[in-house]
Amino acid sequence: MARQPRLILPNQPHHVLQRGNDNQPIFREDEDYLRFLGWLRECARSCRVAIHAYVLMPNHLHLLATPADEDGLGAMMQKVGRLYVPWYNAKHGRSGTLFQGRFRASIVDPDQYFLACVRYIELNPVRSGLVTSPLDYLWSSYAHHAGVRPDGLITDHVKYWALGNTPFQREAAYIQLVEQGLAGEELDAINAAVEKGAPLASHAFQAALERETKRRILPAKRGRPAKVKAG
Repeated sequence: MARQPRLILPNQPHHVLQRGNDNQPIFREDEDYLRFLGWLRECARSCRVAIHAYVLMPNHLHLLATPADEDGLGAMMQKVGRLYVPWYNAKHGRSGTLFQGRFRASIVDPDQYFLACVRYIELNPVRSGLVTSPLDYLWSSYAHHAGVRPDGLITDHVKYWALGNTPFQREAAYIQLVEQGLAGEELDAINAAVEKGAPLASHAFQAALERETKRRILPAKRGRPAKVKAG
């Protein structure tokens, strides 16, 4: 059976996950991270994709990004791969596939899950035990949102701007949110959505997506259909 196309919608944020093949490293040295980020910035601009958050982990990466059209997200990831993979293979004396199949993408309901998804992404190094504070990890967008180091890759989303009227207010509010962490059900919902390529969204948002895309989004109702009594 043919794979169903990814659900990508223009002007909606998407949580993107890309793993290394067989969970092997895709970044080994500082230069690897820097090269990837540089090419990601170029390709995001040329493909008209706004990057709102990111983290580059040793064997996988997460992005929160809004494409301007249906093809932009896929085109951006493809272009970055065509630039980075040959360079990485040549540098590290390897050949073949670096990434594990197609990237995964989950549409994010901005009203309910946008800021939770940003925190999920930027707290990944803490959950993985690489650092004790997200500020200690160089390869994420946390320093930008916390007001420590501006990041030219990042396009701030309206939901981040709504945290305060001034940069200081927004940064302080965001730091406080991160310090609160994420509830277990939020972690489970975000993990499940991106693994399945399903929307991370409220019931109402999913119902609206069904109407717009003419695709099944909401879970099918369980049980047998009710019998119709003979007249």
